[in-house]
Amino acid sequence: MIKLSAFRGALLALPLALLSTGVMAQEAAASGGNTAWILTSTALVLFMTLPGLALFYGGLVRSKNVLSVLMQCFAIAGMASVMWLVAGYSLAFGEGNQWIGDFSKVMLSGIGRDTLSGDIPESLFMLFQMTFAIITPALIIGGFAERMKFSSMLLFSALWLMLVYVPVTHWVWGGGWLAEMGLYDFAGGTVVHITAGVAALVAAMVLGPRRGFPTQAMPPHNMTMTVMGAGMLWVGWFGFNGGSALAANGDAAMAMLVTHISAAAGAMVWSAMEWIRFGKPSALGAVTGMVAGLGTITPASGFVGPGGALIIGILAGFVCFNATLFIKRGLKIDDSLDVFPVHGVGGILGTLMAGIFSSTGLGVFSGYGFHEVNANMSAQLFAQFTGVIATIVFTAVVTWIILKVVGALLGLRVSEEQEITGLDIVLHEERGYDLT
Repeated sequence: MIKLSAFRGALLALPLALLSTGVMAQEAAASGGNTAWILTSTALVLFMTLPGLALFYGGLVRSKNVLSVLMQCFAIAGMASVMWLVAGYSLAFGEGNQWIGDFSKVMLSGIGRDTLSGDIPESLFMLFQMTFAIITPALIIGGFAERMKFSSMLLFSALWLMLVYVPVTHWVWGGGWLAEMGLYDFAGGTVVHITAGVAALVAAMVLGPRRGFPTQAMPPHNMTMTVMGAGMLWVGWFGFNGGSALAANGDAAMAMLVTHISAAAGAMVWSAMEWIRFGKPSALGAVTGMVAGLGTITPASGFVGPGGALIIGILAGFVCFNATLFIKRGLKIDDSLDVFPVHGVGGILGTLMAGIFSSTGLGVFSGYGFHEVNANMSAQLFAQFTGVIATIVFTAVVTWIILKVVGALLGLRVSEEQEITGLDIVLHEERGYDLT
C-alpha cells in the first residue's frame, strides 16, 4: 500500500514537474541583462521624440507656430502607438511574404508576458520598434512645418505609417526581400531616414513654400530650445543605435561609440564649413551637423569601427551642408527644417558607406570583417544601392499619392490669412508665449 501510494503521488506530481521544467527553461532562455538594456533603449528612443525632436523643431520655427509643432509631435506619438498595436507591428514583423507581413500578431495576438523574441520579451521588442514607428513620421513634420492643417497632418501621418513605413520595415527588418538580398541597415538608414527625408521633400514640393519664401528671412525663434532638443537627440541616439543590437554586448558598445564619433565629426565639419563660407560658425550649424552625423552613421553603426565612423561623420558634415544649400538656395524648395538634406541625404550616404567600411583590408578604417574588399565589396554595394533606390522610389510615389488623396478629402494647407496669423492660434487657440 505504501508503494502504491508513492506511485500515485509521483504520477500526480509529474505534470507539475514538467510544467515547472518548461517554465524554468523559458526563464533560462530569457536574458535579464539584455532585457534591461532594451528597456533602457526604448525609453531613450521615445525621449528622442518627446521631448527631443519636439524641442528641436519647436525652436526652429517662428514663435507663432511653436505650439503647433509640439502638438504635432505629441499627436503622432499617440496615433502611431495605437496603430502599431492594432496592426502595424503585425504587418511589419509577421511572417507574411517578401513584401508585407500578415495579421497573425494583430493586437499582439498570441503574445503573452513570457513570449520571447530572441532572449527578450516580445512585448518589449514590439515596444522598442514602436518608438521607431513614432519618430519616423514625426521627422517628416519638418518638411511642411508652419503651413499644413492639423487634421490633414494626422490623416497623412496615419496613412503614411501603414503604407510606407510598415512595408519598408518588413522589407529590411521583417525578413522581406531586402533582408534576403543582404542589405546592411543596422538601425534605420533606409527604414527611418531615407523614408522620412524623401517624404518630407515630396510634401514640401506638393504643398509649396511658406508665404514669403525665399525672399523673407525666417530665422529660428528660440535657438536655446533647439540646442536643448539637439542635446536630447544626441543622448537618445545611443538607445536608437546601441539598442538595435538587441543585446547588452560588444555590438551595442561599438554601435554607441561609432555613433558618438560620427556625431562629433559631423558637428565639427559643419561648423568649419560655415566658418569658411560665412565667416562665423553658428549654434544652428553645429547642432544640424551633429544630427547629420547621427543620421548618417545609423545604418552603418553595427558594421563599422571607429575609423570608418570618423570618415562617415566627416562626409556627413560636408555632404549634408552642401545638400542643404543646394535644396534651399539652388532648387528653392522650402523643406522648412532641412529634413531631406540632413536625414534623407545622410541616410543614403550612410547606407552606401556601410557597404564599404564594413569590409576588411582597410586598415584602421576596417569594420568587423563582414566581407572582403577584393572578394565581394561590389556585391554588397549593389545590395546597398538597390535598397537605397527601392526605398526612394517607393516612398516618393506612395507619399505623393497619399498627399493627393488627403488634399482631395481635407485640403492640405491652411489659408494665407491663417498662415499669417500663425497655426498656434488658428488651429489650437493657444499661444506658445504669453507676453501680457
